[in-house]
Amino acid sequence: MFSKSPGPIGIFDSGYGGLTILHGIRQQLPEYDYLYLGDNARAPYGPRSFDVVYEFTRQAVRFLFERGCQLVILGCNTASAKALRSIQQKDLPQWDADRRVLGIIRPTAEIIGSLTKSRHVGILATEGTIKSESYNLEIKKLHPDIEVTGVACPFWVPLVEYNEADSPGADYFVKKNLDQLMRIDPQIDAIILGCTHYPLLMPKILKYIHPGIRVIPQGEYVASALTDYLHRHTDLEARCSKGGTAHYLTTENADTFRQQAQLFLHEPVEAEKIILG
Repeated sequence: MFSKSPGPIGIFDSGYGGLTILHGIRQQLPEYDYLYLGDNARAPYGPRSFDVVYEFTRQAVRFLFERGCQLVILGCNTASAKALRSIQQKDLPQWDADRRVLGIIRPTAEIIGSLTKSRHVGILATEGTIKSESYNLEIKKLHPDIEVTGVACPFWVPLVEYNEADSPGADYFVKKNLDQLMRIDPQIDAIILGCTHYPLLMPKILKYIHPGIRVIPQGEYVASALTDYLHRHTDLEARCSKGGTAHYLTTENADTFRQQAQLFLHEPVEAEKIILG
C-alpha cells in the first residue's frame, strides 16, 4: 500500500506547537530528514471530541505515510491523548505493521520521576489534554507514588498564535493559572508544560513561578526518547532517510504558516498547502 523505501520522520500537530518538538528533535538528531504537517485549518484540537480528534489525526498520519514516512511522531498532546492508542491498535495492523506512530506524553511521564523530590507534579495543558487525564494515567502507571494535579490554560495557545506572548494579557493569564495550580497543591515542585505552544511563554512562566519549582518543556525529553527508540529499533532506523532536510506541510494558507512558523523556529521556512480528508 505504501512505499517501502526509506523516508523522512513525520511530525504531526494540529497547529504550530509541534514545531517546538521538531526543533528539539533536530537539535539532537540533525542527520535525519523530517516532514512536518500542521492541520492549521482545523485547529485547535483541544476542545474537540475524542472521535473527531481520532479521525483528523488518522487522516494526517495516513497522509504522512503516503509521503514516505516510516515513523510518525504525534507532536501534539491532544492527538497523543485522544488518538494515539486507537491508531496503534486499529489502523497500523491494517495499513502496515512495520510502521510506527509515537506520542509525546509517555517520554515526559518517564522522565518526571527523576525531576521531582516532593513527588507532587503539576500539569499545565489544554482543556482536552486535562480532561483526558492521559498524563495522570501514564505517570501513575510508571510512578504510583507521584501525585498529579492538572489545570487547563485555554488562553495560552491564542496568546502565542496571535503573537501576544510578551503582552500584559500574557502576564495576567500566566500568573492566574500558575496561582490556581499552586493553590490546589502547594507541594508541587515540578510542572510539565503539557502543550507544545507553552515553551514560548517561558519568560512569563519563570517570572511568576514559585522559587524552587522546575518547569519541564517537552522537546528535549521527546528528542532523547526518540534517540533511544531508534537505537533500540535498528530496522526502523534504517528506513529513516538521512539528508538533514526539513519540509513543511499545512492545511492552511502557506504564507500564513511561513510567518507563524518563524515565531517558533527563528528561521525562514517554506510551506506547501495540502488537503486532508
